[in-house]
Amino acid sequence: MDKGDRMDKKVVVLGGGDLASGVILRLHHCGFKVWVTELELPLVVRRTVSFAEAVYEEQVSVEDVTAKLVKDAEEIANSWKAGVVPIIIDPAGKSIEKIAPDVIIDARMLKKDLVREIKPEPLIIGLGPGFVAGENCHAVIETQRGPFMGRVIWKGAAEINSGIPEEVLGRGEERILRAPISGEFHAAHQIGDFVGEGEVLGDVNGFPVRAPFTGMIRGLIRHKLDVIQGMKLGDVDPRKNRRLVNLVSDKALAVGGGVLEAVLSVR
Repeated sequence: MDKGDRMDKKVVVLGGGDLASGVILRLHHCGFKVWVTELELPLVVRRTVSFAEAVYEEQVSVEDVTAKLVKDAEEIANSWKAGVVPIIIDPAGKSIEKIAPDVIIDARMLKKDLVREIKPEPLIIGLGPGFVAGENCHAVIETQRGPFMGRVIWKGAAEINSGIPEEVLGRGEERILRAPISGEFHAAHQIGDFVGEGEVLGDVNGFPVRAPFTGMIRGLIRHKLDVIQGMKLGDVDPRKNRRLVNLVSDKALAVGGGVLEAVLSVR
């Protein structure tokens, strides 16, 4: 498949979170016509590297790619001409019915079993747990860290969600900030801020969310969003390297490479 063929292929990505954004970068760089469907209020944590932020900001850039919030199929087409990735609030998938993509990539990371009828076309690719190749998608991309991360699965399922975050300098689960109760989150800091152990990073209805150790806020949910108890609100990175805030993760790029392999394997 040469670049001309790729530029004629339309790909829709369901969800614009940080993992999905690595997929979007890979496909956009290779000349595919990509658009992204999102919820009205996306709950992304690594907002500085998530195209979903365009829902709130109307236009954002992740590394060297710009995304813009659009309203309809006509604006999607205009965005492609301008070299911009269009983001549309479309949880029901109405834009998919109008545009008829060649590929559907489900990057919502629902982490639960999904029931979906599959037909020969379009090609459906699922990311991570909940997807079974041959049952609710054509191919699954492994998202679990380890020797299989980013590999394409043409038969069977991805590994079960472990629920255990990657360790960074010996810090694992304690890196994750979670909602102490259900309610409205109020942020007291920004992504990229250096914080000390025990420092208040925000609160949910007055219940404080504190830094578990000294480090840098790498991800933090938007101010004044409703959350439920136990939900991930953000994460603290012990490396304190501000450059990491604006770089798509190695995991997202590896998964994006797997998606690209799957798409290019099918003509």
